[in-house]
Amino acid sequence: MDDPGLSPRPLRIGEVAPDFQARTTMGELRLSDYRGRWVLLFSHPGDFTPVCTSEFVALSRAADRFEALNCALVAISVDSLYAHLGWIRAIRDHFGVTVGFPIVEDPSMVIGRAYGMIAADATDAATLRATFFIDPDGVVRARICYPATVGRSVEELLRVVAALQRVDRDNVVTPEGWRPGDDVLLPPCQDQASALDAADGPCWFHQTRADSDGKAGR
Repeated sequence: MDDPGLSPRPLRIGEVAPDFQARTTMGELRLSDYRGRWVLLFSHPGDFTPVCTSEFVALSRAADRFEALNCALVAISVDSLYAHLGWIRAIRDHFGVTVGFPIVEDPSMVIGRAYGMIAADATDAATLRATFFIDPDGVVRARICYPATVGRSVEELLRVVAALQRVDRDNVVTPEGWRPGDDVLLPPCQDQASALDAADGPCWFHQTRADSDGKAGR
């Protein structure tokens, strides 16, 4: 980690994700090497645990869908590199799935604390089930956090990446449950004149538009 003194509080949306260099199951990794791509950085409480195993099987099976969004998957936990290697071999042997994304080792917990995955005064080294959506400029655009007992939804992770990319391409916002191809929303009026001009038309604070943008990635 470049700066062990970074704040242990959770990163806020809009902040630059702290850079780090660490060993992974796929060799040495520096987060900033992913600039120009989206990154889904996600922590898991521990190797060889049931919920984490279910997530890694599902994420591995969906890896090509993340790749189509120009989004790299990077996992992290406090377990050692050797525990990671043993676990991914067990996943392959028992589920017939090869984990094709790197798993970072963080035994010192410095990365987990820099990202707020572990509280500074935590008595348990297990990280929360935290997910950070990092854009091609290295900025945190969204984050989701679950307890160790609840697994993430791979479909929701894909949906959030696609939604973030969609609003970046045009002056629109996405409604509840939006998926690529669904109608998008126009941003709300920012001044009185615009609001009054729109009053006789469709609902001025909830204007939809058919979305013909089928692009993916950035």
